[in-house]
Amino acid sequence: MIFENLNETLSLYELNPSNSHIVYDVGETDMTFIWNVAERMDITIDKVLFQLRKNQIIFLTEFHRIDSIEIESARMVRFNQPFYCVVNHDNEVGSKGLLFFGATSVPVITIEESKIHDFELSWEIFWSEMHETDVLQQDMLQAILKRMLILSVRILRRSNKLHTLDKTQGDIVREFNYLVDKHFAEHHDVAFYASKLNRSPKTLSNLFSLVSARTPLNIIHDRIMIHARRQINYSNLSIKEIAYELGYEDIQTFSRFFKSKEGVSPGHYREKLEQSLLQ
Repeated sequence: MIFENLNETLSLYELNPSNSHIVYDVGETDMTFIWNVAERMDITIDKVLFQLRKNQIIFLTEFHRIDSIEIESARMVRFNQPFYCVVNHDNEVGSKGLLFFGATSVPVITIEESKIHDFELSWEIFWSEMHETDVLQQDMLQAILKRMLILSVRILRRSNKLHTLDKTQGDIVREFNYLVDKHFAEHHDVAFYASKLNRSPKTLSNLFSLVSARTPLNIIHDRIMIHARRQINYSNLSIKEIAYELGYEDIQTFSRFFKSKEGVSPGHYREKLEQSLLQ
């Protein structure tokens, strides 16, 4: 089911093996979350396999490349930025830097048994409201979307220790993640992001140590690697062009960085990929 108003779109789908191809139809600025309601769902994103159990939800932006999906039954919500911008309305749901634009890992949440009813109820109202046609329909759809996002943010915050921080500290972590996702190709140093947040690099490092074993520099490097792998996997750009795109002035520096993270040079990584496609 699809709601459209000029360039604003929201779609809801009950997915099964016969219509799972819908997940590949991603538009510009689309945000997507897929809720597995069967025993298992396998989805490969940017060459990485995610195996979702029942009542797990995965969150994606337009920049994630879905390679394949195998499902029994799932629910998908997809909306574009004109319908609801998670960045401009971050004060309403707090999903920026967590569910979306989180710099590195693809977010997956597990709905606790005690919260399943809340999600089921939201879905039922969502589905029902898609059949309405009055002037308040869009407001109601946005309200239900925000509710599902808020429920998801709460679960994710509890799972990654963000709930142990006060609001200001948590907002700094989220904003750092968002800024890295936005500027990783131009700025590789923690000092740049610290200055944007009006904090010192040491303060950022101390803050992140409270919630994760990954340092701010690790997060920057991981985000660079995600883009590097994606370009090698899906584009025809040369290694030199990818290095330049990622802010490296010479291919040797980029190759050393890539090998330190991946274990092989970017050229060897591409060769292995090409060989696997021929098999």
